[in-house]
Amino acid sequence: MLAAPVLAVIGGSGLYNFSDLKDTQTIEVDTPFGPPSSPITIGKLSGKPVAFLARHGIGHIYPPSEVPYRANIYALKSLGVRRIVSVSACGSLRESYAPGHIVIPNQIFDFTHQRKRSFFETGLVAHVNVADPFCEALSDVLEEAIQETGATYHRGATYITIEGPRFSTKGESNLYRLWDIDIIGMTASPEAFLAREAEICYATMAHVTDYDVWHTTLESVTVEMIVQTLLNNLSVAQQAIKNMVAKIDPNVHCGCEDSLKDAIITNQDHIDPAMIEKRSLLMKKYLG
Repeated sequence: MLAAPVLAVIGGSGLYNFSDLKDTQTIEVDTPFGPPSSPITIGKLSGKPVAFLARHGIGHIYPPSEVPYRANIYALKSLGVRRIVSVSACGSLRESYAPGHIVIPNQIFDFTHQRKRSFFETGLVAHVNVADPFCEALSDVLEEAIQETGATYHRGATYITIEGPRFSTKGESNLYRLWDIDIIGMTASPEAFLAREAEICYATMAHVTDYDVWHTTLESVTVEMIVQTLLNNLSVAQQAIKNMVAKIDPNVHCGCEDSLKDAIITNQDHIDPAMIEKRSLLMKKYLG
């Protein structure tokens, strides 16, 4: 049986193509919500097991709205994952958050409207607290890991998740700035919310690739711009992940791991048995 990864990384497929990752194997995982967006690669960093999942699939085939977020989180949960770091691109809505910088957000504004945001549906209702959607403890570890790389970073920001796949209009981008939002992307929601429902600690390493479209003196965001900045930051991201793995103490527990306690509101006698079966991995410790 595979040892539970001390950390799972959700990001681009290129993240796990580095020499420090040893003893790699790729596994296929099925879930009640279908297959995840890619097979999961497991290897060892600093002697500890780590899992990697390509959010958009191998070759980047899933647009943001069609990423199987529920399957991805459930698959990682089934492997015993307790901590996830998301590595993603973002646009900056602040002059001081320049391309090449890294942001560790602490808040989300969910501006999507087409996505399944919860594991819980009719027949089994749960209301999970996501007032602080990112795990503070894991974000602390991430911050220390980034500091050691020497990269410029910012801790604490509001991340607005837009539906995509198109980029923003200038009117939208300027409105988000008026709302005092700091960075913009397409994948934090519902990923962070599902991780909380799965009682998994979740933090984001967001790489600023552009100034969205609001900046009047610089070129508006392009795919080429995003890809080039991500490639430039790849070694930083890999080193930060390696640093995180070295710092994580698997014996330390966080409040995220009890997120469903008191969240399930449906009377147990009225829970649809099919709902229990489909979500047993998430809630078995709460059912008598």
